[in-house]
Amino acid sequence: MPAAWQASLRLRFAARGEGGAMRTALVERRHKGPLMVQKPLYPEGDAICHAVVLHPPAGIAGGDLLDIDIAVEPGAHAVLATPGATKWYKSLGRDASQQVRITVADGARLDWLPQENIVFDDARARIGTDVRVSRGGSAIGWDAVVLGRQASGERWSRGALWLDTRVGNAGRPLWIEQSFVDAHADAALRTAWPGMDGLPVLGTLWAVGEGATTELAEALAERLPYRDDLRAGVTCMVSPTSDGPRMLLLRVLGRHIEPVRHLLIDCWTQLREPIHGVPARPLRLWAT
Repeated sequence: MPAAWQASLRLRFAARGEGGAMRTALVERRHKGPLMVQKPLYPEGDAICHAVVLHPPAGIAGGDLLDIDIAVEPGAHAVLATPGATKWYKSLGRDASQQVRITVADGARLDWLPQENIVFDDARARIGTDVRVSRGGSAIGWDAVVLGRQASGERWSRGALWLDTRVGNAGRPLWIEQSFVDAHADAALRTAWPGMDGLPVLGTLWAVGEGATTELAEALAERLPYRDDLRAGVTCMVSPTSDGPRMLLLRVLGRHIEPVRHLLIDCWTQLREPIHGVPARPLRLWAT
């Protein structure tokens, strides 16, 4: 049985300078194993730092463990993406896992925009995301999962998927979801109408910050599709106190990844200025 990869990546972004000369810098970059980032990029100017997370093996196999820790300090704005889909290979009976921890400080902003996860047949994938946003900070992020290699006509008929996502703001949990998806075609979550209704692609987008209002959710909802092959809904989660934390949560189901991906990008484009206070600019990676 091949040896497993153990990899970790620690990134920290901080604001440097004063007033109009503010710059977001990647001040800490530590990695172990095959997980790293390219040099910082500034396509939107010095205030917003872009970084591309690379995993050179190009896939995650049974026994592999990827651990990613991202911290954005006060006044900084970071955008993180991946150059391609994350592939979860046949596991040979062993679980593979990726854990992402994100911390956004007061006055900081983050866009977490990875490309989709493709779960191969007979894969056993554990995907965990823990997001903590301080009061006054804002964050937008997404995850998408494709069950089976659609481009190869492969059906996901063996294996398992665990999803563990936690999002909190100002020290309070706003959304905690733990899901287990069995590969069997007749598994209740995959077939039931309140579940995935037989659709193999699921996506989730979360937007945390003071701009995550009910009015914004209603405006977004007016443009969301609801068809047999693509459907989406948005919810505004607000603290019982008027000045408490708030979050928008978008859920998407689809038959193919391309429409789901385009919908997530479109929603991010609409949300970025209300949430972060800066207009959206599509990433160059999305055009390659």
